[in-house]
Amino acid sequence: MEYEEPKFFEVMGYVGDAEHDVIDMVSGNPDWEPPQALRDGLKEYAEFEPDRFQYPPSDGTPELKAEIAERRGVDPDRIVVTNGTGEANYLGMAAALERDAGDEVLLTDPVYPYYPGKTKILGGDATFVPANRDGSLDVDAYREAIGDETGLVVLNTPNNPTGAVYDHAKVEEIVRLCEDHDAVAVVDEVYDHFDLSGTFESALTIDSEHRVVTSGFSKSLAITGFRVGYAIFPEWLAENAKARHMLVNVATTRPGQYAVLRGLEGADAAYYEAARELVRERVDTFTDALDAAGAEYTRPDGAFYVMARFDGYPGTMANVKRLVDEAGVAGMPGEGFGDAYSDWLRFALVTPRVEEAADRLTEFFA
Repeated sequence: MEYEEPKFFEVMGYVGDAEHDVIDMVSGNPDWEPPQALRDGLKEYAEFEPDRFQYPPSDGTPELKAEIAERRGVDPDRIVVTNGTGEANYLGMAAALERDAGDEVLLTDPVYPYYPGKTKILGGDATFVPANRDGSLDVDAYREAIGDETGLVVLNTPNNPTGAVYDHAKVEEIVRLCEDHDAVAVVDEVYDHFDLSGTFESALTIDSEHRVVTSGFSKSLAITGFRVGYAIFPEWLAENAKARHMLVNVATTRPGQYAVLRGLEGADAAYYEAARELVRERVDTFTDALDAAGAEYTRPDGAFYVMARFDGYPGTMANVKRLVDEAGVAGMPGEGFGDAYSDWLRFALVTPRVEEAADRLTEFFA
């Protein structure tokens, strides 16, 4: 079996080879500070006894699981602490497909490219369901697409790449469709702290045995390199998920879990609001420039990405590389997220140079 490398790595490699200044708007790496308490936790851990440098419990340290459980209102036994939200999604998708209840996987188009990749690894067959033009869920399209061969539906809200925050009632409708067809909904909520609209509501509030919720701390605590995430399973799927996690990864980083716990304890509401306000300011700056350049764009209600479409400049890899070469700005090709936005480019607003990037794009497309 051959796997396609996500286009992200091709773009980053091209940027890395450039001999001139390029503003990176490709990766979703927050450029702001993690909580000070998280830094303090790392320093504390370095002084612990040797036994704390050995394997932790496979499904997560009891202290971190308890903290997550209290915050999310769930039983700790339903939680698996994972190597980032990426593994959490993998475990949730695997739990759905290993039931032999259907190999079809419904994915929203545009789609975060790791979902189709994981679908292939797990032996599923991806079917892409177009989102509405504003990125919102088209429940009628899901109702038409779902069938007896559907084993899994994957949703991501707030959404990467569109910035849409899905209407909670629509998410619940799709979960109910999954119940009717013996499918499982995996809802990736890794951007839950970047709800810029004030309308986000977690799928955990939906009472169902057919939904898995995933999240993590890469974005919310600005620590993409720590790889600490989690999945919350219905009880009947939890034990198999823990076993798969143990066989694939053994466990998740013990120092990282301790630091995350300390970060959660130290990060107050003001910390998260400051990050959201920074993103809002950058959205304003960047979209003002897109207006000046005559571009069509998505204004995100959540996460920190903007998709833009420039007349006569489709979102191909070749055009992304041309932007790197001639404008000194790196984004992602829309074709990397499916067919629905193949004419678009995606820009991550996680750089202090957003205004400079906006000026460069305005000049390039003038």
